Amino acid sequence: MRLPVIDLFSFWLGVAAATVFWWVVNTMRPLLRQVIREAREKREAAQERSTSGVEIAHRRATLRLAQGMHLAAPLFALNEILIPPRLLAPPPRVEPDGPVYAEDTVAETIPYLPAWPELAAVYGAPTLTLPEALSGGRNLVLIGQPGTGKTVALAHLASLAANQDSQLGALSNAIPFLVHIADLNLPAPQKDLLQPLVDAVSAYTPVLNLPRLPGFIRRIFHSGRALFLLDGLDELPPDGVELATEYLRQLLEAYPATRIVTTACPETLDGLLALDFAPLTVMPWGPRERRAFLERWADLWTRYIAVEAWAQREGAQIDPLILTSWLEADPTALTPLELTLKTWAAYAGDSRGPTALDSIETHLLRLAPPDVPAAALETLAMQVVLTAQPLFDPRKAHRWVKSFEPPEEQEEASEEKKTRRKDKTAAPTPGILAKMANRGLLTAHANNRMRFAHLILEGYLAGRALAAYDLTETLLQQPDWSGKLLAMHYLAAHGDATPLVNALLEKTSPPLEHDLLIPARWLRDASREAPWRGKVLAALANLLKDERHPLALRGQALTALALSGDPGTPALFRAFLKKSRFADQARLAALGSGLIRDTKAIEALGALFRLEDIYARRAACLALVAIGTEPALEVVATALLQGDEDLRRAAAEALANHPTEGHAMLRDGITMEDILVRRAAVYGLGRVNEPWARQILEKVQVEDDQWVVRSAAGELLERMEHPNPRIPRPLLPPSETPWLIAFAGTQGMGITPGSPATDVLLLALKQGTIEERLAALHYLQKHPNEGVLNQLYQVLYGDDPTLREAAFHVLWELAAAGIALPHPQAFGLQ
Repeated sequence: MRLPVIDLFSFWLGVAAATVFWWVVNTMRPLLRQVIREAREKREAAQERSTSGVEIAHRRATLRLAQGMHLAAPLFALNEILIPPRLLAPPPRVEPDGPVYAEDTVAETIPYLPAWPELAAVYGAPTLTLPEALSGGRNLVLIGQPGTGKTVALAHLASLAANQDSQLGALSNAIPFLVHIADLNLPAPQKDLLQPLVDAVSAYTPVLNLPRLPGFIRRIFHSGRALFLLDGLDELPPDGVELATEYLRQLLEAYPATRIVTTACPETLDGLLALDFAPLTVMPWGPRERRAFLERWADLWTRYIAVEAWAQREGAQIDPLILTSWLEADPTALTPLELTLKTWAAYAGDSRGPTALDSIETHLLRLAPPDVPAAALETLAMQVVLTAQPLFDPRKAHRWVKSFEPPEEQEEASEEKKTRRKDKTAAPTPGILAKMANRGLLTAHANNRMRFAHLILEGYLAGRALAAYDLTETLLQQPDWSGKLLAMHYLAAHGDATPLVNALLEKTSPPLEHDLLIPARWLRDASREAPWRGKVLAALANLLKDERHPLALRGQALTALALSGDPGTPALFRAFLKKSRFADQARLAALGSGLIRDTKAIEALGALFRLEDIYARRAACLALVAIGTEPALEVVATALLQGDEDLRRAAAEALANHPTEGHAMLRDGITMEDILVRRAAVYGLGRVNEPWARQILEKVQVEDDQWVVRSAAGELLERMEHPNPRIPRPLLPPSETPWLIAFAGTQGMGITPGSPATDVLLLALKQGTIEERLAALHYLQKHPNEGVLNQLYQVLYGDDPTLREAAFHVLWELAAAGIALPHPQAFGLQ
């Protein structure tokens, strides 16, 4: 084979040319990079300029929307009346070989009750702000009973983000998208998941920015700056939640950097936990928040409302100080919504009575169209509940209330119906529904959907209507959702709920006793003569004193008894205080006595100081401070001055809950000669979240002449600088978790990347140290097969109290996520 003839001149010329070319390329490469970078920056700057106007307008529009998303919006903007929402902080996650976090008196004494947070609110349990909760990197689902402020929490967060508030930290530059689920047209098209969001946001976007809105939203989601705030999931039945959750799953798959905060009913978290949403309870208002709200309302009403002409025509107005004192003295545990309505009625002078039911009735009379009969409102709400359609089609709803239309409006509706037959695009305008929407009782949404302005109003009207019918089976056949539960609640307040209660109590529902705790919430508003009342109270009392159950379950029974307002509850708690053979029972009874502010229990609470159980003694201190009378505080002051070291600290930390006398005692205690009093006062000041308290601790750390006092102050100040261990954070994969890898190695096992490592985790739950067993529970919760449930039940009915509480909480979350929990007998228990 002959080789081709190569012309040497051409060859070397080519080599030279190539050499020169690559030399030029290498020489010019930095310049080319700079040119490309500058071109990219110019393109991005151009895009930024093109969207900056849209972003500014969007932030302003979101702020306007958020400021009107609260009950008293006709009177005040949200930021004027807002009590910043706080979330019940979950227990710190245990990490084997990780840092050990010191707890305070409240956190160690109060059981963690996310479904019944009223106990935590009164005793000042640890909380998180919304920015704190988001700082851990997880998406959030805000839970709580209707009226506790979930929508206000979302509106507050949207306002912070719209204003680029520094409280948000890394999220201060995020773009908020505040949307109600009723405005999302789901399911979303697979080709464009953001289209439903674009349509929803368009409703409150300035017209001039509408053409650029789709591109703006897509760029924000692609860049990872989106903060999606989705309201209304707590209003939906399970199938609606499932549809919304599927949309969130698709959205997170396509745009994983998106941050999401949504809402849910505590009983319906279907699918959200599988997406690793952290469920956090919106805290009810405690005494301090109630007082702050009442003072703010009095100030705003005096400055802006009382000077209005219509208010002047009403005649002499009651002194706001008198109204504030009267409202603050009410011992009833009211939700923020109920307190708002009661306060509004008191100042407006149109109150129909002192109870929460009276306040709701008053507000409904304000909103109801004067020419629409109450039966029409009730019928509409009842049909919404019975058909499980909280987001209803007004054309269908018109048929529900057609019989209440005046004859002339029925004729107009008939003509309109004919018109719609000719023009299928014409939207219906039913008479009664239009009037209700104009008055603010109903809210119209995109896609031809309407809903009641608030779940409480819907449930109240539905319950009042259902009281005239026997629809027990129909209600019980529905899955649990907020509309159904509220309707049953207000049915019990207006009629005889005995068939409902009997059916619920006949069902055995351990280990969570869900079917008992449903009617337990009805007790406060039900008649004292209701025939079913005694059965529920007796069942709750039996649950409270049953030592076989974890504190978290018995604590729910305790809270239900305390909130019931039953006149026999104080005597029951005092009996448990005096005659209890079990420290946990005395502890719970003490907390209950403080929750209802039973002044007759002061002596019995003081007697608990003689017990050896530190938790019972701490509970007694907290209860006495919650009662707050002079004799009660004197007992705590004596414990601070004369008790042993543990009791002194418990007394000081309890006094931190009393903003007047308690804080004054701590100020005095830090200056006393007794070292133990000063040291205890340091721990009390550590629980006072005020700048002055921190200043005192900083001074003590430097100037106190005793090392033990300086050390305590330094410990607390150092703890304040560390990240809050209660902030929810994502779990590492099992194959990347150091403690689990080490444990698997001791057992001669390995962990495959991407596997759930269930076998290793179950072994850790059975044989590991207490820290390893607690840590294993968090991972096993994500894969609740039969073997996992079996081990969870074994732990729940085991001997270790710490593990029992942790297992109960895991099972509660699984049940809320839609997992059917078997009866303990299925695993040979109870």
